[in-house]
Amino acid sequence: MLPIAGAVSAGAPDLGVAAHYGDPMREQRMLSAGRAFVDLSNLGIIAVTGSARLSWLDTLSSQRVNALIPGESAEFLLLDPNGRVLHSAGLFDDGATAYLITEGDHRDPLAAFLESMRFMLDVAVSVREDLVTLGAVRRDPAFAALSQLAIDSGHLVGVWNDPWPAVTTGGTRYAFIDQHPGELTPFTSFVLEADGLDEFVAAARAAGFVPAGSWAMEALRVAAWRPRLDREVDDKSLPHELDWLRTAVHLNKGCYRGQEGVARTFMMGRPPRRLVMLHLDGSEHVTPEVGAAVVLEGRTVGRITSVARHFELGPVALAVLKRSVPPDVDLQVESREIGVLAASQETIVAPDGHGEGRPEPRGPLASGLRRRTL
Repeated sequence: MLPIAGAVSAGAPDLGVAAHYGDPMREQRMLSAGRAFVDLSNLGIIAVTGSARLSWLDTLSSQRVNALIPGESAEFLLLDPNGRVLHSAGLFDDGATAYLITEGDHRDPLAAFLESMRFMLDVAVSVREDLVTLGAVRRDPAFAALSQLAIDSGHLVGVWNDPWPAVTTGGTRYAFIDQHPGELTPFTSFVLEADGLDEFVAAARAAGFVPAGSWAMEALRVAAWRPRLDREVDDKSLPHELDWLRTAVHLNKGCYRGQEGVARTFMMGRPPRRLVMLHLDGSEHVTPEVGAAVVLEGRTVGRITSVARHFELGPVALAVLKRSVPPDVDLQVESREIGVLAASQETIVAPDGHGEGRPEPRGPLASGLRRRTL
């Protein structure tokens, strides 16, 4: 955790960084304006070297990354054979090394999986505990000044520009809206040498930037409808349910584990669940816990996956619901800590489960051949 006065430690999954530094709402406003930075040293970094690194990652992952050039950023998923999400990572390459940014508790399992898939290829996988990540919102002119400070520090290893919420080449969308809320807070991660972090933070603060805690980051992420591996994903999660085909899946690339499941769900258009944003009753001074049940007419129809108090929207949450829940009904959240709260839905993933570009059915399917009567 950064040695800054007023820092309050965050809980899981953000252990090791500050939740806030004494004024969460101001930190959130400053972060949204591009005038703050977030300590993301709780994230894990993996380096992959060798001449086959990008083509090898391409064969394993849901995204096309074999032609990634220095300066470009990508996001990919690793799936199980049924297309369910196991890992996610941000990726950039400097021409010699590919850097993967993932959740801290997924770093070692992801590195172990990659190591098991090396075979005889010219690749090497290493966990980089000597590197840390610092985050910021890309809003100029402030962001340009912060980027220059990172360059001038001499400790910058590289930059990952989160592609969310753009629909990247080969991707598709399940949220249909003219202006996606994620466009308001495009996010960037600076990967720095750990021994230069304090020096960079001091320079940034001297230039007028303020530290923001994980609460600020999470509030902006929820408002941006941005899925997170350690929050929105469980052992049943399909990327379609979370609108993750925007940035992390290429529908037209070659074979990889889980591809058939991804294609089948896209073509059939029936993912069993869908991500929504909930606007919560703001009369309480506390918010419900992650995992709280979302209820319709006495039936549990989903769970809260992320919750935050946004500086403009008030208390909001991301939740994964059964696809059959009507999009226009009011819901309730049953919290162990504060009881029952009213909640209204804001649609993210389309209730019909159809992604953009899904082929239209050509007519009824034959169930089989009939015996001809003579």
